[in-house]
Amino acid sequence: MATELKEGQPAPDFTVETDKGETVSLKDFTGKRVVLYFYPKDNTPGCNMEACGFRDNMDMLEGEGAAVVGVSLDDAASHQKFRAKFDLPFTLLTDTEHKVADAYGVYGQKSFLGKKYMGVDRATFIIGPDGKLEKVWAKVNPLGHAKSVLAWLQENKVGS
Repeated sequence: MATELKEGQPAPDFTVETDKGETVSLKDFTGKRVVLYFYPKDNTPGCNMEACGFRDNMDMLEGEGAAVVGVSLDDAASHQKFRAKFDLPFTLLTDTEHKVADAYGVYGQKSFLGKKYMGVDRATFIIGPDGKLEKVWAKVNPLGHAKSVLAWLQENKVGS
């Protein structure tokens, strides 16, 4: 189920609600870099680790001109609890109908303990100020991922 999207392509646009009930589109971030990260489920060990990694590096990520946006299939109520529990300072998108996950090629059949189910792959996309994909991580290890994203941003400054 790995994404078919490649670096250099235009990032698929989306319009979806946030955990705060606001509507947001990719075009709302025009002129900024966006770290769009997909994760399987709120309040699960790997997802907690990944979200807290982004939280703990938020000042430096923002210092690189990046907005962090998390996406899962959870609803706004779940996202609100997740955000509050871990004091997450970034936007979470409610993709309950997996439209954004479909557009980015990260939704499909998964398997865990011999059971098959539909879900989201852990993947991250850096979208440039011009709306094009700058970096794609199709498989993500949540441990230390935020630091990898930060290092990539620092090494690939906009306009350099």
